[in-house]
Amino acid sequence: MAPHWHQMPELISSFVSSSSFKNSFLQIIYVINYFLFNFANPKLFGPLSSGIYGNTSASSNFLLLNIDDFGARGDGCTDDTKKLQDVWKLACSSSSRAKIVIPAKKSYHVRPTNFSGPCLSKVTLQISGVIVAPQDPEVWSGLDVHKWLYFRGVDYLTVEGGGKINGMGQEWWAQSCKTNTSNPCTHAPTAITFHKCNKLQVRNITLINSQQMHMAFTSCVNVAVSGVKILAPADSPNTDGIHISASTEVDLTGIAISTGDDCISIVSNSSKIRAKDIFCGPGHGISIGSLGKYNSSAAVQDVVVDGAVFIDTDNGVRIKTWQGGRGFARKIKFQNIRMRNVSHPIIIDQYYCDSPVSCRNQTSSVSIDSVIFRNIKGTSETEEVITLSCSDDYPCTRLFLEDIQLDSMSGVAKASCWEAYGTSSGLVRPSPCVLSGDTLVRRTAKSYSMSMWIYDYAFF
Repeated sequence: MAPHWHQMPELISSFVSSSSFKNSFLQIIYVINYFLFNFANPKLFGPLSSGIYGNTSASSNFLLLNIDDFGARGDGCTDDTKKLQDVWKLACSSSSRAKIVIPAKKSYHVRPTNFSGPCLSKVTLQISGVIVAPQDPEVWSGLDVHKWLYFRGVDYLTVEGGGKINGMGQEWWAQSCKTNTSNPCTHAPTAITFHKCNKLQVRNITLINSQQMHMAFTSCVNVAVSGVKILAPADSPNTDGIHISASTEVDLTGIAISTGDDCISIVSNSSKIRAKDIFCGPGHGISIGSLGKYNSSAAVQDVVVDGAVFIDTDNGVRIKTWQGGRGFARKIKFQNIRMRNVSHPIIIDQYYCDSPVSCRNQTSSVSIDSVIFRNIKGTSETEEVITLSCSDDYPCTRLFLEDIQLDSMSGVAKASCWEAYGTSSGLVRPSPCVLSGDTLVRRTAKSYSMSMWIYDYAFF
């Protein structure tokens, strides 16, 4: 639905307030075109509007919006936030497909910004240049410290263009309690967040030096990410590459991540996640979790990591849960993976405790079931290359190891297991330690999603 007539004065006022006659003139032209497309009676203005837009059918209309034409400077110093916000409002309210262009070879300084939907049509954000965050954390004073570039409720959005998003995270890292224990433990912004966005595509962009997480998807459906590069120093704290929470149908393909935390983390109620052809290093590997912190409930299922390379990472493939949590992590597959000098290649840890004080023992746990490790080869920096540390009350079940060849660079490779039940096939080196045999493992677990008791049987 087109914007109402009463919105026109506000639109015109915002677009003609530039500092130069040239920019003002171009903005007025955009407003005239916008008026003709959204408000004009085609019987009265048909020839004129056809001359501007060509075929005026909904399938062929296209609105191209260059941020420079709205007065943006792109010099890396001038605050271009308002210009980008103006362009977004115009693109999102257009009933024709719109493309916002961030030109190459220029840097645009942008403060914390919300890009709200829903939009009337599909929008493309073409980042060919650089979007730069404020360097001073004080800019976030009084604002939501979690957000920098925040997209909410936008469907059919495409972000592409070969450019960069620079989080300028150095000042944030220096203030982190993980860098200096005398600092208070506070949150920092995620570089780019997509919240409740559906039919989303992100491709061929580079994110560098995020304040905290680089890219986050929360409560999103049908997401495709490809050709993305994420770069931050190995000692940058909490700088996850891609964070997926409460989302489903997310495909990650051809992504290179070098960072100071998890390359990819999958948490909360997420499902149908596919990661293929991933490079990770340095970083903390690819993680399911952490899950169940503060006695919370989580459900992660149907996750496939197929094709990955890990070099000089702290971990390889990992599932981590806190004691006291509830829910499950199940139907997870890690396969076709190569590792070099990885400290802990394969990990399941149901006693995860990322805390300055010891975590108390609790019986409740996020259950782990139906996990496959297949065709994983390479070298480890430590002797313990496989660690499967599971709960006494909620043991790991239906684990399957096939064609595992991991060698230690510091001695004899070892595997360590606790309450881990499953089978192995083919060559597995070091020898698997999962408990197997003609044993029926019966677990009674509370299904928090269905609010009823269920019985789960696993045969080995």
